[in-house]
Amino acid sequence: MRLNRSTDIGLRVLMLAAARPDDLLTVDSLASAVAVPRNHLAKVVQRLQHLGLLETVRGRNGGVRLAVGAAGTSIGGLVRDLEGASEVVDCDGEPGCPLSGGCRLRGALRVAQEAFYASLDPITVGELAAPPVRQVLLTLGRPAG
Repeated sequence: MRLNRSTDIGLRVLMLAAARPDDLLTVDSLASAVAVPRNHLAKVVQRLQHLGLLETVRGRNGGVRLAVGAAGTSIGGLVRDLEGASEVVDCDGEPGCPLSGGCRLRGALRVAQEAFYASLDPITVGELAAPPVRQVLLTLGRPAG
């Protein structure tokens, strides 16, 4: 299983924000820290804001920060939200799979996918930003000057 790029970026942004809960981080500094285009990162930040995980502050001295209570968010639940209802395989795509009538692979892969998510359920955003990784995260996304 592979996470989509937006999920990967979203998790990294949340880790950076959790490591620096008192700072406003700019979209530019976050894009630089996670090495992605600014426009793509802005879309991810907007999605995280809609999920209630980031707070945004507009204006010249604005930015984003971890929302109150977001540090306790389950990574498993978050990945489910960000990945959506996609499955590991697309049996119903075009063309449809000719084996779908008697195939057990789809069900087995669903079970495996849920086991993957379940293994992430007890881990929180705050735990991902805890020491010793916090020291590394603190150096990323730091405003210039």
